[in-house]
Amino acid sequence: MNAAKSSKKSPATRDPEATKSQILDAALVEFSIGGLAAARTEAIAAQTGVTKAMIYYYFDSKEDLYRSVMERCFRQDLQRVQQLGLQSLPPKEALITTLRMIFQTMAASPQMANILTLEAIQNKGKYYPQETARLLYDQLIALLERGVASGVFREMDPRHMAIDLIGSCAFYFIALENIKYLWPGKQLLGKTMLAQHAQSTMDLILAGLLTEPYVSGSVDANIHVF
Repeated sequence: MNAAKSSKKSPATRDPEATKSQILDAALVEFSIGGLAAARTEAIAAQTGVTKAMIYYYFDSKEDLYRSVMERCFRQDLQRVQQLGLQSLPPKEALITTLRMIFQTMAASPQMANILTLEAIQNKGKYYPQETARLLYDQLIALLERGVASGVFREMDPRHMAIDLIGSCAFYFIALENIKYLWPGKQLLGKTMLAQHAQSTMDLILAGLLTEPYVSGSVDANIHVF
């Protein structure tokens, strides 16, 4: 029997959840290149080793697959945040823990930054997972409000600040292909550059938010995703 043919599972013998996860993984990469408009289900099928018909067995449409990619990422992020137990940590430690989680998540899946940017440009947020995103933002806003109330953070608008914090972490990944010229020959998604970005952003945020004096580098960004 041909080895290549025998290595491919038939629909009857596939693990449905594993197959669905593989499709979502391939779709994440494909949608990050050109968004919903330019993504091709043929390319996703080729990367996954399934037929287009198999993709539409699990997902009603390309739009449904696209929405599912974003929803899965946001659900995973929400689960990670909930596991951090932020409510039991003092505000400063809770913020540091949250920032580390954001850095690690974005470094592990930089494609999501592209997808969210393209979603805003192409679809005006039509497929953006608003409810799950709101739950994530609510966690960060509550943390910032607690920090202000306790005098650990300076006075500010927690909603605007939550957006600013996410933006400070995300822009590096969104603008990757534009800013790479600032570091000729460097691997911007390599361990060294990611660690430097995380530390610089951590220092910027803590210096701007804390009411107590902050010394750059006194808190290690300490990301481990490699």
